[in-house]
Amino acid sequence: MAAELPYLDADALMSLVSWTEAITALEAALARGAHLTGGPARFGTAEAHGQLLMMPARSADLVGVKLTSVAPGNPALGLPRIQAVYLLFDAATLTPRTLVDGTALTTLRTPAQSALAVRALARKDASTLLVFGSGPQAWGHAHAIGAVRPIQTVRIAGRDQARQAALIDRLRAEGVPAMAGAGADVATADIVVCATTARSPVFDGRLLRKQACVVAVGSHEPAARELDDVVFQRAGRVVVEERSTALREAGDVIQAIASGALNADQLLDLAEVTGAAGNGTVAAAGGISVFKGVGMGWQDLAVAEAADVKRRRGLSDRGLNCR
Repeated sequence: MAAELPYLDADALMSLVSWTEAITALEAALARGAHLTGGPARFGTAEAHGQLLMMPARSADLVGVKLTSVAPGNPALGLPRIQAVYLLFDAATLTPRTLVDGTALTTLRTPAQSALAVRALARKDASTLLVFGSGPQAWGHAHAIGAVRPIQTVRIAGRDQARQAALIDRLRAEGVPAMAGAGADVATADIVVCATTARSPVFDGRLLRKQACVVAVGSHEPAARELDDVVFQRAGRVVVEERSTALREAGDVIQAIASGALNADQLLDLAEVTGAAGNGTVAAAGGISVFKGVGMGWQDLAVAEAADVKRRRGLSDRGLNCR
C-alpha cells in the first residue's frame, strides 16, 4: 500500500512559514526568473455556481498545481467564497509529494507578494495602513505589511460591519493596532491596500496623499477594478507581477489603459523595482506608487516549496522518513 500523502493544513502551513520567510521565498523565486519561466497562465472553466481555476507551476525540484473554486453565492450559505487545494509533485518523477491547504496558501502568498512590492515602493517611514476589505486577504495584508514597514495604525474599511468588527477584534488580539476605517481615511494613509470583491473603484483617487503606496489585489478579471483612473494619472510608478499577465488579467490596468489614464509602456515588472531582475532597481519616481497583483502560479509554488523543505527538514531532524 502506498504511503499516505502528507497534508499541510492552515495551522501547519502558517507555523512552518512566517511572513518574512514567505517574502524571502518569493524574492528568491523572482531572482530566478520564475515570473517569466515558472509555468503557464491560469486557466479555468465556468460552472453553474461559479468557476474552477487551475494554476500550474514548476521549479528545478518541484512541480505544483493549485485547483481553486470561486463560488460567489457561498458567503450567504456560511461558506468561503474561495476554496482551494494545492498539490506538490517531485519534478524528476512527478510523484505526488505533499498536499497543502490551497486557501491558506493563497492567504499567505498574496499578502507576502504585496509586502515585497511595498518594501520596494513605500516610504521607509510609512506608518499608517488602510485596508479595504474584511476577509482573509485583509487579515493577511495587515500582518504582512507590518513585517516590512513600521506600521503604527491599521484601519479596516469593510462594507459588512459585523465582519469588519470581527476582523478588527481578531487583529487586536494578535497584537495588530487595528481600528475601524472608511474611504475618507485614504487622505491620511501612507499605504492603501484594496483586497475586496468590488467590481468598480472603492475610493476617490483624488484623496490619496502625494507619496502614498497603493496595492490592489482583489481581482484577476479584466472587467473588475478597485482603482479609478485618477490613481493611475497621479502615479509615478505602476508595478505589476509581469507585464503580459497584467495586460491579460488585471482589470485595473486594462481599463486604465483603455481610457487613456495609463500607457502600457509605463508598466514595470516587480522584479525591476526589487532588483531581482539582476540589473539593479529602477530609480524611484515622484508621486503615488501602485502595485497591481492578480496572483500567479509561481508564487504558490515558491511558498509551498519553502513549507515542504521545512517539513522534510523537521522529519529528518527527528530521524523519520521525510517523504
